[in-house]
Amino acid sequence: MDRSRVPADGEVCVLSGISQVPAAEWDALFAHEPEVASPFVRHAFLAALEESGSATPATGWTPRHLLLRRDGRLVAAAPAYLKEGSEGDFSRDWEWASAAARAGVPYYPKIVLGVPATPVTGRRILVAAGEPRGPAVTRLVEAARGLVLGEEAGGLHVLFTTAEEALELQAAGLARRVDFQYHWRNQGDTTMAQFLARFPSKRRHAIRRELRAPAEQGIAIRTVRGAELALDPGGWADDCYELHRSSTDQMAWGMRWVNQAFYQLVLSRMPDAVEVVEARRHGRLVGMAFNLATRGALYGRYWGALGHHPFLHFNVALYHSIDECLARGVQRFEGGAGGDHKLARGFEPAETWSCHALADPRLDAAVRLHLESELTTRLDGVARWRAEHPRLGG
Repeated sequence: MDRSRVPADGEVCVLSGISQVPAAEWDALFAHEPEVASPFVRHAFLAALEESGSATPATGWTPRHLLLRRDGRLVAAAPAYLKEGSEGDFSRDWEWASAAARAGVPYYPKIVLGVPATPVTGRRILVAAGEPRGPAVTRLVEAARGLVLGEEAGGLHVLFTTAEEALELQAAGLARRVDFQYHWRNQGDTTMAQFLARFPSKRRHAIRRELRAPAEQGIAIRTVRGAELALDPGGWADDCYELHRSSTDQMAWGMRWVNQAFYQLVLSRMPDAVEVVEARRHGRLVGMAFNLATRGALYGRYWGALGHHPFLHFNVALYHSIDECLARGVQRFEGGAGGDHKLARGFEPAETWSCHALADPRLDAAVRLHLESELTTRLDGVARWRAEHPRLGG
């Protein structure tokens, strides 16, 4: 018998808050694979979202975290939420919800396994070192589907999984979906000059003009990391929030998924994973990018600025961090969701994965059929783009 296919033994429980499990116990589940997991499933990050009020029932996120214990030992877990609506989960499932409404089928609330307001790939089912993933994934998927029934939810959605985990979830009965973002990948360059040499001449000159703009405006840019951030987490939290708020308030569809208390908690509890790119003009802070990082990856999260400074966004949110990645040998820079402008600045399409099962059998069958066709079309589209745009290849 293939033990990887046998449901794991033990007891599954559902938590109404991440604070109900000790941080050390939760974080031990992915200590053997921090790069794959990402900093966003750290207990401190999830707690910051919940304790700050950024991810609570009032904002449409009701915690329903799943824990699998065997003889009292935590062997697997998944951050999970009962979600009202699709705002902030980046699932792009509005068409499904509309189809359900037209058919008179309940779609919300739904069960989401993922990180609120964080469209970043990483582990969604955390399994302790030495434990076979197959049984744990199967068991927690079964528990999640039971939660769908118990909460009278419209379906189960596992968002921004790794490609490998998406296959595991498919084996457990869910339907895979592929989408894409724009990521920068290190092709072995060590300097910005080498990186720019990969572009056609016209584009290279345009980027160099954008790179010169901050200095010509008297703006200095640098990255501030853990030890310095830890000296004044409150001050940095205030600055990051105010700059972020300044920018989102100017956007027609600007949304602040996190609040000032969130910045305070993250900077206080996990400064080792935070990088703030600051831009100062004559000593005054005029722009920032709030990023998280591991040894091998950088994750762009929030941007903000005061006033209008030509090309400042490209420099603070993109170019400066690319330069830092080159210098430090960081292999991947995920700039966040959206942003076609990234294509012209060295970012390339990268697949993102999610997995789904809807409660209504008719809607579930229709969505699965659609996803099969969509999967082939989208993967072929990304493959064609890569074949037609070899300029950044190794």
